[in-house]
Amino acid sequence: MQHAESRKYGIGDASYQAAGGETGIRKLVDEFFDRMGSDARFRQIYDMHPADKDLSRDKLARFLCGWLGGPKLYSEKYGGISIPRAHEHLAVASAERDQWLSCMGETVANQPFADDFKIYLMQQLFVPAEAVRRRVELLRQSRDAT
Repeated sequence: MQHAESRKYGIGDASYQAAGGETGIRKLVDEFFDRMGSDARFRQIYDMHPADKDLSRDKLARFLCGWLGGPKLYSEKYGGISIPRAHEHLAVASAERDQWLSCMGETVANQPFADDFKIYLMQQLFVPAEAVRRRVELLRQSRDAT
């Protein structure tokens, strides 16, 4: 059996294992939401979430478990998801995307993950964050054109 450090992230469950499995991911998500809710720099994106932050925490943790190659816990409980579609009702532009990534980056930096996994994870998280921003922008342009 290989150690997570010697496996390539993004293959099989290597990323899930590098994040500490479900326990590590839930810790990351809890600290992310705690930071978002307590730091005025992130208030705007925190307020975009529904009042039930426990539901948002659960959804993000379950999504990340599957997205990182672990069990598909989100779909088991909530069904399928398209991250850009799920966020298209929000006013997400570059500033909001960057605010989310900054908050997550600070949170990831405080996790006991390998340094190379921290870099990998943030590079990967940019992809769905940018997809949300692009989708919202396209919808705005479409509405403006009509």
